[in-house]
Amino acid sequence: MSPAYRAGNAQPRSKYGCLMHEKFIARQPIFDKRLRVFAYELLFRGGPQNVFQPSPYASPSVIADSITLSDLQMLTGNARAFVNVDELALRLGAARLLPADRIVVEVLETVRPCEENVRHCRELREAGYILALDDFIDTPEMEPLVRLAHFLKVDFQQLDRNAREQVARKYRTSSLSLLAEKVETESELTEARQLGYGYFQGYFFCRPSMIETRDIPGNKLVHLRLLTVVASAVPNYAAIEEMLKQEPSLLYRLLRYLNSPVLGLPGEVRSVREAFTLLGEEEFRRWVSIFAIVAMSSGKPPELMRTALTRAFFCEEVAVAAGLGGSKAALFLMGLLSITDALLDKPIFAVLRTLPVAEEVKTALNGGQNRLHDVYELLLSFERADWPQLAVVVRRLGCPEESVPASYQTAIQKALAFSG
Repeated sequence: MSPAYRAGNAQPRSKYGCLMHEKFIARQPIFDKRLRVFAYELLFRGGPQNVFQPSPYASPSVIADSITLSDLQMLTGNARAFVNVDELALRLGAARLLPADRIVVEVLETVRPCEENVRHCRELREAGYILALDDFIDTPEMEPLVRLAHFLKVDFQQLDRNAREQVARKYRTSSLSLLAEKVETESELTEARQLGYGYFQGYFFCRPSMIETRDIPGNKLVHLRLLTVVASAVPNYAAIEEMLKQEPSLLYRLLRYLNSPVLGLPGEVRSVREAFTLLGEEEFRRWVSIFAIVAMSSGKPPELMRTALTRAFFCEEVAVAAGLGGSKAALFLMGLLSITDALLDKPIFAVLRTLPVAEEVKTALNGGQNRLHDVYELLLSFERADWPQLAVVVRRLGCPEESVPASYQTAIQKALAFSG
């Protein structure tokens, strides 16, 4: 909730001139050493620091409405949620409105280590809450808060290698867990691991691990060819069926899902041709594309597949609000394809060069300007909680701003239903 909120007012406006919405909540994954999702950091559009930021005039019910238990379950599943709190939220006890077993209270770097703030942190810890210190810089003044913390978050873009190493050398053998944030490349991930950091946050998992030319593994080549055939202007269903037979496990998973109660199809699907008849061309393409991407994600962090699905469903959801209803299928495919560079460890232009997808999709993913690229930019802005940029893109698209968080939440729910 924005500090600009006052009881009795209409929806508050942000400093960027656009209406606020309490459901503007982005999430960013936090990984353990095995690159499994340990938690998600939740980033609220309540101020420049994306903080859970109640007003001193707001009632407890208004604060609680900023994020409910259902929001937590939808946004993080069984993982914990890192929730940023500033000095005001800390003193108001806002974190206590959320269950201690579901969240990590992330104390922002702007919170002064004064006696009162230390006391509030101590009381939270005694009440069973886990504490993290955001953008940690090791200074003597921080020692009282360090003694109460469970996690130290070190910004890999803010500190140089020597500073990152000094923090690791001092604290890696203690009861504290070190979390490297804003890790953007594989080399930074490797460095963090070598230094002794145990948790990692950033978009390294969405980047190719190597840019130079390399052969695509045989099984992934089959999946890429399948994606190529299903994306063709006139799909060759005999060829699709033959490719699926080369991957029996993929065919089995596809048919099992198509026969699940989730889709509620009127008859049993026993073959590729029956799937096409019952689903129709557009839906058939969509589901085969999804399963091809899911199969290609083997050997990669599971979050990469969830990201692909969330992006695809988000782009599809935004389509109508943006006046692009006729491009829903293209937008869905664009979302799926946006991470194929990371799946195949090849530059995105090299991957797209082999696929017969619409030129507007290729243009959008290669950084060219068109309406689909605007949707892609909207997606990336939301993922990164870049609210000023999001407001700019929304105006360019001409879609209602309040439709964006609803599209994001729906996309997460659909991706979760599929990926489990």
